[in-house]
Amino acid sequence: MTNPNTWSQRFETALDPAIARFNASIGFDIELIEYDLTGSIAHAKMLAKTGIISEEEKEKLISGLEEIRKEYRNGEFNPGIDAEDVHFAVERRLTEIVGDAGKKLHTARSRNDQVGTDTRLYLRDKITKIRQYLRDFQTVLINLAEKHVETPIPGYTHLQRAQPLSLAHHLLAYFEMFQRDWERLGEIYQRVNVSPLGCGALAGTTFPIDRHYTAELLGFDRPYANSLDGVSDRDFAIEFLNAASLIMVHLSRLSEEVILWASQEFNFVQLKDNCSTGSSIMPQKKNPDIPELVRGKTGRVFGHLQGMLVLMKSLPLAYNKDLQEDKEALFDAVKTVSGCLESMTILFREGLEFRRQRLEEAVTEDFSNATDVADYLAAKGVPFREAYNLVGKVVRTCLASDKLLKDLTLEEWQDLHPKFEADIYDAIAPQQVISARNSFGGTGFDRVREALNVAREMVKDDL
Repeated sequence: MTNPNTWSQRFETALDPAIARFNASIGFDIELIEYDLTGSIAHAKMLAKTGIISEEEKEKLISGLEEIRKEYRNGEFNPGIDAEDVHFAVERRLTEIVGDAGKKLHTARSRNDQVGTDTRLYLRDKITKIRQYLRDFQTVLINLAEKHVETPIPGYTHLQRAQPLSLAHHLLAYFEMFQRDWERLGEIYQRVNVSPLGCGALAGTTFPIDRHYTAELLGFDRPYANSLDGVSDRDFAIEFLNAASLIMVHLSRLSEEVILWASQEFNFVQLKDNCSTGSSIMPQKKNPDIPELVRGKTGRVFGHLQGMLVLMKSLPLAYNKDLQEDKEALFDAVKTVSGCLESMTILFREGLEFRRQRLEEAVTEDFSNATDVADYLAAKGVPFREAYNLVGKVVRTCLASDKLLKDLTLEEWQDLHPKFEADIYDAIAPQQVISARNSFGGTGFDRVREALNVAREMVKDDL
């Protein structure tokens, strides 16, 4: 039976065993133990600084907390359901190690501000690591793009052939998405980096604590200005889950493209053996498991965001036990996003190869250069809308005779409009079509090289 006096003499009987299991969070919030120990050490230092405990007691507490850290890292500290949560598990073990001094550690704090502190320390650390994962992936995209500045790839709108692109330009579009993710997490980090320690259960404390001191010790920018807000705020977790969801959106979009590119119908990329699997009954198959898993796991992270929003929408101030449900969602989202970024980085670094010959063929077998015919006429003084309509007629004529634009003779071009000259063939060649789009942000090769130089400088930014 669970000890009825875990929290106070107010309770005469123990929790029902099933309720004890239902109520306990130790099975998952043990993830916070390192952060709980770090926060507790800062709290002990503050208690001594303000004269609430003695220097000798502070040293005992810090020594005991570091001993627990050592035990945990060595696999010797494995609290069970009877501990209820990581906070009580640490306090109970601390008291076993240092005696009655351990009972003083919880002076002037509550589990409410304690768990808020632990969660922020945890998320601050994980945001830093995820930003590094993003930088690693961006670097791989840059390296790959540098190899393919002049490699063409069909560009699509509505999944219909639109205009040819530099493959590097296509890859750098994702670089830009992940740059926004990197910046967004940096902004969220600032709102995570606020200390609730010392807010107490909800109203602060009567002890002469120094919240600015503990905030400084823990590397927080400042303490929460309102104790009610400090213990009940989970906006930072929702913001993180939103940012995590956007990262997954970007990874999923790229995954979908890889899945299409690897299909026999597209055949733009070849998957290497180290990043793909086969079929249990079809020996010829090579499956794009990594991007498929990323695409599937995206919904998982979306679900955590939705769950957190629903969790918070009706909670009155201040702390409510509902908030115990924030951690598993947060932990899983961190794990999922980190794993997906790491796997996609490996895939793009060493697990796939673009088929240059197939890509070059692909941009010559359609009418994606039709806009360039209209631009050609417009440059010779023909109003664009008139040129646009004429090219539509040209395409219809080609389709009727099973030809592409490049197959028309100069006589056929000039029958369509006298402004056409022999240079039309150069104007509609795929490499020229791509190269000519040199407006800022365009796919022209010179612009893409400039964009790569900018991207290289961006990834040098300090985390």
